Amino acid sequence: MVSYVASVSKRYQMQRNFTTMATKPKIAVIIGSTREGRFGDKPAQWIYDLGKQRGDLDFEIVDLRDYPLPFFDEPASPAWVPSRSEVAQKWQKKLDEFDGFIFTAAEYNRGPTGALKNALDYAYPSWNKKVAAFVGYGGAGGARAVEQLRLIAIELQMVPVRVGVHIFWQVMQEVMGGKNLKDFDFLQATGNDLLDQVAWYAKALKAARDADIKAAQAA
Repeated sequence: MVSYVASVSKRYQMQRNFTTMATKPKIAVIIGSTREGRFGDKPAQWIYDLGKQRGDLDFEIVDLRDYPLPFFDEPASPAWVPSRSEVAQKWQKKLDEFDGFIFTAAEYNRGPTGALKNALDYAYPSWNKKVAAFVGYGGAGGARAVEQLRLIAIELQMVPVRVGVHIFWQVMQEVMGGKNLKDFDFLQATGNDLLDQVAWYAKALKAARDADIKAAQAA
């Protein structure tokens, strides 16, 4: 146990060194649903395109379909023991590349998707001390799913921003009928507010993590 905690600490520092090499914070837009016919591609592409209009952050879309994680069946949390699953190891290494995360959050039965909760459970240090934001959709605009995800994010030592985007059924139906999310001015305004907060916290937390590295190296 002690040796693994030490190895996590070392990987944490390597992760920080990796992200420090980038001139701008890098944000993952994680598609939080894997089912056939999902709506999640549309908000993911929309917030990605909106973010790419900025010059202070880099973005990448990360699709959970590319990481077919089994239902969590590890001996313990990745906070304490290394994951045995090769897919989980691949997932964790991918997350290490980023300084923050924007999750698309479908609401199923008043909660987030099982696929997204499972993916969150399959990492720990990779999430720590990074910003998190949510683009919810579905019943109540995904608000109830996002509320639960905020609590999970805090437990994983992420920093969730206050602003969230909530896409209600009426808008979803119009989008499925041919409109684009960018056609809705209120979503554009809220999306930009969300990105402003993501940018501020991503930069602040990155600076703090870099300071931790320097302090550790000087010790």
